[in-house]
Amino acid sequence: MTRYEYKFVRLGEGWFGVRREGREDYREVVRSHAQDGWRLVQIFAPSIGGYGHAKFFEVVLERELPADGAPTPRV
Repeated sequence: MTRYEYKFVRLGEGWFGVRREGREDYREVVRSHAQDGWRLVQIFAPSIGGYGHAKFFEVVLERELPADGAPTPRV
């Protein structure tokens, strides 16, 4: 049975919506994590701020656990 570990990265949190760098940084977050074996599952905006805009983005990543089930060491 294949098992996975998950990582959640919050980007661009702002009071009146996602800050500009959060709207642009997600590409680099996905690329850098992919080098460590993470795979993009989803990017979503779970919270609504001023003017109906998302307050932040949440990047959801996953990677397969080794056969022994131990999490991969963090680098």
